Amino acid sequence: MNTPVDVLIIGGGASGAAIAWSLAETRMRIVCLEQGGWMKNEAFPSSGSDWEARQFADFSISPNRRGLPADYPINDDDSPIKVANFNGIGGGTILYAGHFPRLHPSDFRVRTLDDVADDWPIDYKTLEPFFALNDRMMGVAGLQGDPAYPPKTAVMPPLPLGESGEVLGAAMNRLGWHWWPSDAAINTQTYEGRAPCINLGHCGSGCAQGAKATTDATYWAEALRARVELRDHCRVRRIETDGNGMATGAYYIDADKVERFQPAELVIVACNGIGTPRLLLNSASEHFPDGLCNSSGLVGRNLMFHPYSQVRGHVDRKLEGYKGPRIGIWSKQFYETDPSHDFVRGYTYQFSRGYGPVATAVNGMASGLIPWGPAHHDSFGRLFDHSLGMLAICEDLPEEINRVSIDPDLKDSDGIPAPRITYRLSENSKRMLDHSVARGVEILQAAGARDITTKKLLTDAGWHLLGTARMGTDPKNSVVNEWGRSHDVRNLFIVDGSVFVTSGGVNPTSTIQTIALYVADQIKTRIYELFD
Repeated sequence: MNTPVDVLIIGGGASGAAIAWSLAETRMRIVCLEQGGWMKNEAFPSSGSDWEARQFADFSISPNRRGLPADYPINDDDSPIKVANFNGIGGGTILYAGHFPRLHPSDFRVRTLDDVADDWPIDYKTLEPFFALNDRMMGVAGLQGDPAYPPKTAVMPPLPLGESGEVLGAAMNRLGWHWWPSDAAINTQTYEGRAPCINLGHCGSGCAQGAKATTDATYWAEALRARVELRDHCRVRRIETDGNGMATGAYYIDADKVERFQPAELVIVACNGIGTPRLLLNSASEHFPDGLCNSSGLVGRNLMFHPYSQVRGHVDRKLEGYKGPRIGIWSKQFYETDPSHDFVRGYTYQFSRGYGPVATAVNGMASGLIPWGPAHHDSFGRLFDHSLGMLAICEDLPEEINRVSIDPDLKDSDGIPAPRITYRLSENSKRMLDHSVARGVEILQAAGARDITTKKLLTDAGWHLLGTARMGTDPKNSVVNEWGRSHDVRNLFIVDGSVFVTSGGVNPTSTIQTIALYVADQIKTRIYELFD
């Protein structure tokens, strides 16, 4: 058995790294167990010419396709949206695009404003100082003054718009619709010892330059200096509890395939919206027969993904869209509920640059814009470096039918039962997706685009894993309280995307880390009454 510690953190990704760094100042003994390992910048696909091909292999966003030793399989056959994640120190920040919006103030009050879902037990104002702290720790590039948000300070100048951003911004101006340079956790200048972006290529396969803010290079670098212990290649099997219903630590399998037990006074779970319910449900015991922290029956329920649509077109002007960060501008024109729409809540447009040559060929042939035969090369030339468009990230309202459960047959390489996903696209989401496609076509037409293609739903786009251990004040309809502590297990906290009450219509990483910093602050403030 390992030496007992004060704090055990399970998961070394976006939220686990943030809370480890924040709690380090308490001088408690903190250990984090992460099932993956350290990434080396020189091993990222973007350091070689085969970077596009590797996005379909060892650097795929799908753990089922990647199949690396750190991954666990996920049965998502019963879902039109397939799960995307990454297991390693830094978690999903290794492969994310660095797109870094915050949830909006309205996202915390959807029941009050729109009579759907539930209000959060915390609000934007409470989290605002932690948003600002997280922006500084990660290093966020942006432009102050966006009318879609309350005032916030930019840490670095924004990413350049690029040729495609100029074309799309002009189109939005013609329509009179909101757009703004997007916030990005990507350096536009040297920041905290990390070099600026040099436009190596798209960021979704790892940043070999180190300009993208991944938590192995930001929070973990600082936490390790503060003597937090981080153990890699340690896969947690279950959280153990005593007869009083308190967590005593966790059993894990180390890099040598030896099972060990790590005792701890306080356990923090940071395994994402799939991994966290999987661990809690696999930690069922005589005292907790339905899974840990599950007296409400909501562990694994209310899974939210964010449905994505896509609209793309082509212009005659060369755009150099295969260079640089993928997303340069956003639009919140359709973010808030509009009574004239046939759906509630809304979505964000993320305007994206072009594809590399491989993706141009694959997508062009799939859409019929690049045929076989004599016109093949000319058709490719009309598309490559002429492509631009957008994704619409649609708010996904919580529904209990959408859930994570334990698959009866599927197991990972250590014999631990794997998760199974059940997910249905709501009628509200379908109508929102239709609207986003129709308006997206209008934008590209205003940009003078030709050869416009649309996808109502991107299937391989389950990047955002939210809602499966929701936050609330009532133990009957939530899993953790308003400061992240389990209602059922008083020394267990959850800090990842599973605590989200609603999803908003934005990428969640900024808000996930902000909540982790907020929970850490609550732990430090309440340290003498933490388990009362």
